[in-house]
Amino acid sequence: MKKIKIMALGLVMIAGYNCKEVKKDAEDAAEDVETVVEEVKEEVSVETIKFSMEPKSDSNVKGDVTFTEENGEVKMTAVLTGLTPGEHAIHIHEKADCSSDDGNSTGGHWNPTNEPHGKWGASEGYHRGDIGNFTADSEGNATIEFNARDQWCIGCDDENKNIVGKAVIVHQGVDDFTSQPSGAAGARVSCTGIIE
Repeated sequence: MKKIKIMALGLVMIAGYNCKEVKKDAEDAAEDVETVVEEVKEEVSVETIKFSMEPKSDSNVKGDVTFTEENGEVKMTAVLTGLTPGEHAIHIHEKADCSSDDGNSTGGHWNPTNEPHGKWGASEGYHRGDIGNFTADSEGNATIEFNARDQWCIGCDDENKNIVGKAVIVHQGVDDFTSQPSGAAGARVSCTGIIE
């Protein structure tokens, strides 16, 4: 009987020791996971800038534009009101200067690579500012979502990609993707300068 009690006590001690080891291993694993999560968070760089659009050319078009850069990709979201229902063009222009009443102080389309005007991604060429057309609903509201992938950056050293110092222009008309140098999109009805 004494032998059985001693063996049982020995098994309890071994089991207790093993439980402590398992608990310690679990705590160490949890610390390792926390370290990896922190390292991943540091590697994922997200930058966001947001601007308000102001009416131009006697329009009532206003709204907000947000640019988000994450892991080398820039996405743009624009939420607009006061448009006439139907299609309109939106572009990035070369100067962050919305001082003129007609928006012409922003200059032409942003075109750092000296390509012909065209539809985004066209093999014949396109401006880095050629975002394209969108449709306003019957109330004159629109939301535009655009992914420039790695063609834009926010404040980087590559002037062929850096959108800081440029302007977003909404046009009254539609971009035909053909007319040079700007797609014959008509009056500039809203503007915001992209200044970091």
